Amino acid sequence: MRVGIIGTGAIAGMHAQAYKNIGYRVTACTDRTAERGQKFAEMWGAEFVATPEQLARHADVDYLDVCTFPGYRLPAVELAAQHGKHVLVQKPMAVDIETAARMIAAARGASIQLGVVSQHRFDDSILFLKRAILAGRLGRILEADAYIKWWRSDEYYARPVKGSWAVEGGGALISQAIHQVDLLLHLIGPVDEVFGYWKLGAMHKIESEDMVSAVLRYASGATGVIQAATAWWPGYPERIEIHGARGSAIVTGDQLTTWDVQDDEGESAPVAKAAKSGASNPLAIALTPFERQFRDFGEACKAGHPPASSGQEGYCALELVRAIYTACAEGRKVALPLPSA
Repeated sequence: MRVGIIGTGAIAGMHAQAYKNIGYRVTACTDRTAERGQKFAEMWGAEFVATPEQLARHADVDYLDVCTFPGYRLPAVELAAQHGKHVLVQKPMAVDIETAARMIAAARGASIQLGVVSQHRFDDSILFLKRAILAGRLGRILEADAYIKWWRSDEYYARPVKGSWAVEGGGALISQAIHQVDLLLHLIGPVDEVFGYWKLGAMHKIESEDMVSAVLRYASGATGVIQAATAWWPGYPERIEIHGARGSAIVTGDQLTTWDVQDDEGESAPVAKAAKSGASNPLAIALTPFERQFRDFGEACKAGHPPASSGQEGYCALELVRAIYTACAEGRKVALPLPSA
């Protein structure tokens, strides 16, 4: 597959390395800052073009990889749709669900694939847990929680767009914890009601939250908690804890670190101790899950079916984030619509 990258910041470098590892080619790129884009192009053997429009028209590009701030998503998808190019966007897929819905509609109308980067779905721990939960090994799920107690420095938030509502859509929940929000939905299913509290700019000079705590009720009847922050020094590996009637599982960072299940049988649990996490360094994360997701997206483009992490999956994660924000802002429980059958 031949990939064109929009936005050549730090995460684009990780994407480019993952593409190289699986035999995909970054053939072209663009960036608002020409000097940065040209350096990226030289590093990865790509062609630099001046605008996203040129990239979308590029004959040697099969799909666009959008590595920009979430404020720039819909125009990229509309360009891809106009030129019949598939498109993969960074998380979160947009800053609001109205824009996300328009992205999905544009992709559907052009018969192109829309994917959202959610590489942790492809961690060994999550692949195992998905199979185990579907097989009923934990029994009826009673509780499913996510804890993202991270730290980001003042330098991280030095640019005015960081932690802004207009460009990033919010703070710790939408920018950092959205991966775990997606994983809870992926593993446990939809949430039908939320409540929460936040602190805006508790430790950083930002307009959005750097601390939030939410309580969830899943459609299945299970309950859960999400705690997300970028205010807790020095930052601790994120955890997902799932408790069922027959036992419990805990994922720390990208590894399954606890598997306590009564009378368990079947596939051995890949329990490990060492884990990679972006708790204090955004780029201290593994490449293998990116490689798996990009390979899945490429195969989906070739076969004409939705990728494992589709635009609709990204919409559901964003919808839950926005519901938590509404609950925090208005001090009330917020109901979510359940997916149609």
